[in-house]
Amino acid sequence: MFFKRQRGPVPARRNVPEDWLAALPREKSLLFDTVVRDWECSYAMMSVALSDALSLRARGELVCARQQVSIAAHLFTRFAGSLISACDTLADRARHVSDLPLVEPMRTEFFRGDTAQSAASWNGLLHHVLFGGRSRFFHKLRILSGTVEQLDREFDQAAGDISDGVSVQPSVSWQSLDFAHYDLNTCLREAEVVLKAFLRALPSEQLAAFAGDMSKKPPALRVRARPRLTRASA
Repeated sequence: MFFKRQRGPVPARRNVPEDWLAALPREKSLLFDTVVRDWECSYAMMSVALSDALSLRARGELVCARQQVSIAAHLFTRFAGSLISACDTLADRARHVSDLPLVEPMRTEFFRGDTAQSAASWNGLLHHVLFGGRSRFFHKLRILSGTVEQLDREFDQAAGDISDGVSVQPSVSWQSLDFAHYDLNTCLREAEVVLKAFLRALPSEQLAAFAGDMSKKPPALRVRARPRLTRASA
């Protein structure tokens, strides 16, 4: 007499909020905390530099404000490079993971600038077109990486125009810095959520290799030449 093998219950798949709120195993938690701490420190340094530039401008110290904006642009590019590199590393490692976590699309209301809002809208549209969670995961990383890269370009252009004193509309350039700064913060939070969910899905035997990849120094972003215009006030 033969008996059918009874299958155990299929575990319910976690959703995004559950992945974010649930605790990670110790080794994965240590890696997550290390990576996020580095991100937060880099972002904070850039934020302080930009805040100082805004304060100097408000006091009418335009020369010093321009110098501080140049520092903020350098720090922005360095941090953007870290996030882009992390997205690339996550995508490379994810190809070796069979059960990738669920992701939510970026939401336009969480962004201020046209670039990030457009990217979020596109991500939301394709999120509902792509049928597999795996495709959604990779698309989310591509959109996130591309958004950060474009924000860096815009911040660099606006900061360059201000620091060189060639901005035709200084108030618009300063607003561009503010929007890019805000939207980069939103991208940072998105990256943190994706990283934690991915670590939960990552097989333990792949953790050391992934940690090594994440610790590598990201390649420098390409230096962009800016056109020289007529001088204007900051």
